[in-house]
Amino acid sequence: MSDQVPVPHGLPTDRDAGPFAPPSAITRLRDARPVSPMLFPDGHEGWIVTGYDEVRSLMADNRFSSRQDLGILHVPHEVPGMPEITEPSPQVPGMFIAMDPPDHTRLRRKLTGAFTVRRMKLLEEHITEIVERQLDRLARLTPPVDLVKEFALPVPSLVICELLGVPYADRESFQVNTARFMDRELPFGEKMAAYGAMSAFLAELVTGKRAEPGDDILSDLARDEDLGIDELTGIAFLLLLAGHETTANMLGIGTFALLEHPEQLAELRADPGLLPGAVEELMRYLSVVDVLYRYATEDLELGGETIPGGSTVLVSLLAANRDPRRFADPDALDIHREARGQLSFGHGVHACLGQMLARIEMRAGFAGLLRRFPDLRLAVPAGEVQLRTNMQIYGVHGLPVTWTATA
Repeated sequence: MSDQVPVPHGLPTDRDAGPFAPPSAITRLRDARPVSPMLFPDGHEGWIVTGYDEVRSLMADNRFSSRQDLGILHVPHEVPGMPEITEPSPQVPGMFIAMDPPDHTRLRRKLTGAFTVRRMKLLEEHITEIVERQLDRLARLTPPVDLVKEFALPVPSLVICELLGVPYADRESFQVNTARFMDRELPFGEKMAAYGAMSAFLAELVTGKRAEPGDDILSDLARDEDLGIDELTGIAFLLLLAGHETTANMLGIGTFALLEHPEQLAELRADPGLLPGAVEELMRYLSVVDVLYRYATEDLELGGETIPGGSTVLVSLLAANRDPRRFADPDALDIHREARGQLSFGHGVHACLGQMLARIEMRAGFAGLLRRFPDLRLAVPAGEVQLRTNMQIYGVHGLPVTWTATA
C-alpha cells in the first residue's frame, strides 16, 4: 500500500460534523475512492467500502464472510451484538449474524415464521396499544422529562419482551447489561462480564421454556429439539438486543432530528400519511448502525479494486446512505424523498430479520408522539443533548423534552 493513503481505523463512527452529519473525512473518502485501502491500529492492511453501489454489492456476495472465526477481526471492533475481541474467536452458538450459509441458513430459517410480514401486520394493532399506554404514562408526568427513558426505550422493550417471552420485570437488568456490552469505551473485561450476565440470564430462561413452553417465540424455538440450549441462548441474546436497541435509538434521535427540522415536523403533523416515507428517510439520514465487518474469503473485485483473499473489510452503511450517486442532496433530511433502498436494515442474506417489526414500531411511535404532544420541544439547547458517540449503535443517551401540560 505504499502508493495509497491509509484510512484511520474507527473513522466511520466519528461524527465530527454535527449530531446528524457523517464525518467530513468519510464523505471525502467516499467521493474520492468508494473502495479504499485501510490500515488498522495493529498494522494489518484491510479495506473500507463507503459507496452505495459497492456496499450493496458486497452485502449480496457471500464470498464476503460474516464469520468471526476466520480471522476477520484482529483489533477491537464495533459490530452490533458482537463482543470486542483482539484475535480470531470461535463462533458463538446461535449468533447467526456472524455465520455464513449453510449454518446461517439453518438458524435463520427457524425464525422466518415468527417475523413474516403477515404476522407483523397482525401485531400492528397491539403495538399501537403498547405505544398509547406508554404515551398515557408520559402525559401524566410533569415536564421536562427524558424521552428516551420514558418512551423511546420502553416501547420496543415492551414489544420484544412480549414477543420473546422475556419477563418485562427483568428489563432493568438486561438494559443495563446491554448498555455496558455496547459501550466502546468500557474495558474488555467489564464488557464480557455484562455479556456473561446476559447469557446466564437467557440460558436459564430458555431452559425453563424447554421444560414448560408458553405462547412466545422463544418457547416455539425451545420446542425444536434440533436446537441446543447454547444455540437457544445465542439466538435469544441476539433477538433481545437487536429487538430493542436499534428501534429505541431511532425513536430517540429521530425525534431529535424532527424537532430540529420544524417545517418538516409540521408537515408530518398535518399529514400523518407522510409517516411511512418519513421513517425510511430517517433511517437513511441517521444510520444508527453505521459500520459492519466482512472478510474476503478469496481474491475479489469490488468497485474496480482487487481485494485480496484474507482481507478485513469495513463496511460503512452511514457513508453508503449518504452517497450522492444514489440519493440527491443526501445530507438533507427530506420526508418527501423516496428513500426505499436505504441500507440501514442491511442487504442480502443478513438483511434485518425484524425490519418490518421495527418499521411498525417507529410508525406507531412517531405518529402517537406527534399527535399527543403537538407542542413537544427540546427542554435544553440542542448542543447539550448527549450523543451516543461511545456506543456501537448511535443515538442519544437522553432527550430532555417539554410541552404545555394540560389540566
